[in-house]
Amino acid sequence: MAFAVKLERFLYLAAAPFLGAAANLPDHPAIGATVASAGGIGVAASLIVVCTEKDSAGRWLVRLSPLTLAAAVDYAAYHIPGWGWDAALALGWGALCCAVVPIAKTTGRHRRRRKVLAAVPEAPVLTAAPEAAPEPVVDDGADPFTQGVRLLWKRAGDPARTHVVVATPHPGKPNDFTLLLRANEPGRPISGLHRADVAAACGVHEDDVKFVSTAQMAGRQDGPGWQEAEVIPDERIRRRTKPTDAEWWQDGIGEDAIPGSKYTNKVRNDERGVTYWMAQLPDSAGEPRIDSVALARALGARHEEGRVFVTFEGRHVLVAVWDESPLAKFYPATRELLTPDKDGWYTTGILANGQPARNRVHTTRGAAHGLYVAPSGGGKTQLMALAVCAQANWGAVIWLVTEAPDEKTAALGAHVNRYGVGALYMVRALRAIDALMEIRGTMPWADGKVHDWEAGKPGCPYRPLTVFWDEFLSAARNEEYGAEIMDRAESGTVKGRKYGIGEHVAGQSVFVQDGFTQLLLENIRENSPAPVVLKVAAKKVLEMFKTLGVAPDDIPEPLPRSFSPEAEGRIDRILSGEAEPPSDDNTGGVGWIVPRSKPEVLRTLFMNFNEPIAHLFPDEVFGLTPHEIAELEKRDLWFDWNEPPRPGEFGDDEDPDEDDAWIDDEPKPARKSGPKTGGKGGGKERAIPGRSNVRSPDEALAALHKLGR
Repeated sequence: MAFAVKLERFLYLAAAPFLGAAANLPDHPAIGATVASAGGIGVAASLIVVCTEKDSAGRWLVRLSPLTLAAAVDYAAYHIPGWGWDAALALGWGALCCAVVPIAKTTGRHRRRRKVLAAVPEAPVLTAAPEAAPEPVVDDGADPFTQGVRLLWKRAGDPARTHVVVATPHPGKPNDFTLLLRANEPGRPISGLHRADVAAACGVHEDDVKFVSTAQMAGRQDGPGWQEAEVIPDERIRRRTKPTDAEWWQDGIGEDAIPGSKYTNKVRNDERGVTYWMAQLPDSAGEPRIDSVALARALGARHEEGRVFVTFEGRHVLVAVWDESPLAKFYPATRELLTPDKDGWYTTGILANGQPARNRVHTTRGAAHGLYVAPSGGGKTQLMALAVCAQANWGAVIWLVTEAPDEKTAALGAHVNRYGVGALYMVRALRAIDALMEIRGTMPWADGKVHDWEAGKPGCPYRPLTVFWDEFLSAARNEEYGAEIMDRAESGTVKGRKYGIGEHVAGQSVFVQDGFTQLLLENIRENSPAPVVLKVAAKKVLEMFKTLGVAPDDIPEPLPRSFSPEAEGRIDRILSGEAEPPSDDNTGGVGWIVPRSKPEVLRTLFMNFNEPIAHLFPDEVFGLTPHEIAELEKRDLWFDWNEPPRPGEFGDDEDPDEDDAWIDDEPKPARKSGPKTGGKGGGKERAIPGRSNVRSPDEALAALHKLGR
């Protein structure tokens, strides 16, 4: 092989001068023709190899490379002028061919590969190895039960490379036992072991396997290299059919309704018809999360029935389940419930959890304002009547004004100091309140000094005054008196608390766009112990409570349309074509009380106006002091407020006598009228459409004379 390589190299070096000279000789010499023919043969042969050969194409291209490269050199030398580049290309061709030696090298490798392949012995036929016998179980003195479980574990392939240390059967449950496992290699933690691995090895369902923490014991190591598993198919059957209260809570409520909670106790009150479930949240639970729908379903109730209520106190949870929703019952008002205690608290209704819902006749900052909101028929007048009764039993002076007369307010009017109807009556009462704040601000107390009013403070020379405005927003829209009503009511909510004067507003809305001013609403809200909102439409709940300053997270869900359970037998009625029974609309008087910032659901006490209500009120109707009345009379503000407007009471009008002299065909000048801050006015009386302004026989005769003209 070495001689062939040397010979091939010699031939390449000998041919190099002829290759370099061929491009510079005259046309058609023998050397040029030979070089061109050899190059053409190499190029043609290479193309044939590329097109026909598959396995050995590369080897043949290497063998033909001297000829194809010679053609390339000849072509380049022919187009490059001068001898220098021609000689360099030819010399490079010879050196490259000598270094590679294409023909000798490729044929030598091919022969060597055939020799190597011939020397490889024929591969033996593989046969299946005999099955290895199972390793004998080491006899460490284990009991027969543990040894049997070890055989099952070995059959499963030692899941997660673990070993059964001991298997302990559970007394009274033939199929239940506890496995203590450790890693096969000392010092390695157990990883990748799943309940399915244990269940498959022991032949039980995956739900029947539970991992528990390994307890450290004397004489035994502990840590991640050990694992304890309970295989409890019998226990799971019992837990599904006859669980304890704690197990029932953990498997149901603790998983979905109140995640993470653990049962602690259960109390039944047969007298009240309620069951209390008590639980506890872990320290790391954070903000309590509750699925009220899932909770009601787990406790056998429907969410809309209003029978299930939850109370959180730190980590403690109280779930009340009522046999019948406390909101579906009616609670009659009594004198005892509507009599304030020494701190001014009285019962206005019953909360959804069965506790009394309380309101207060005053605040720590002075007189209390009140806000009662409900749509027509929602129980607003009933709620206001409870506050009127509580204020009367407290000993307050009460004025009650309604925009339009009705049966209930008329019945209440018999037990208050002043009762009237209409916007005119309301504006006169508000003027008197403005004056009373000035009067009380100068009345000396028992110590001879003047003080701001405070509940229970001795020596006060006057009684607290509480005024109730029913349908206030309707009166505030009155074309003639509305602006003054709103202005004076707003002033009273700002200053009245310092003089023992509280304003209670009842209406169908709390929205500024419906008539309230922002200042009036804020003053009432901030100085009201507990505003009450009844029967709000579902779409207005969010906006209503935002207006009342309730945080978004504390805004409650809308109330259901009824708290009565649905009548059974609906499928039978459908099959027989019978009509559904009418729904029981029993949500009147149900709503929310907002004692601080979080609303709570309540049903207000029921005052039956179809029967006498005098037994709910004190025998005495309290009024203003003689000094206060005398001062109001001086200001011409204390009289029968049902009278028609007095001359000059609401501004300066034209002289009625001028009407006689005025020419009918000419337009009359505009009359001057408007709110007046004082009591008396210097102008004449205005003519009110639909009302007679005749006050004396002389005026009657003058009117007759006018008619006769």
